Amino acid sequence: MKHAKGYWGRRKNVWTVAKNAIEKGWSYAYRDRRNKKRTFRRLWIARINAGARLHGMSYSKFMGALHKNDIEINRKVLADLAMNHPDAFKAVVDKVR
Repeated sequence: MKHAKGYWGRRKNVWTVAKNAIEKGWSYAYRDRRNKKRTFRRLWIARINAGARLHGMSYSKFMGALHKNDIEINRKVLADLAMNHPDAFKAVVDKVR
């Protein structure tokens, strides 16, 4: 019952309803810990694509050029550069051309 603290209505004080609500919440939490990784990767790819297109490259061409030139920067860092440090991102794009 201590896990049902903060729930509303019978979910907080009726054993079977609380148990079902908590188990469902835990299953959502388990599932979404995995989905969060996918969601962030999609966000990073969208940001890199937007930054690369500003410099006349598509995402796939940019990532292919990165791998071909043995530049190992992960998508999280590239997305941060594209959003917050456009000059540094431009330097990376110029390096792979």
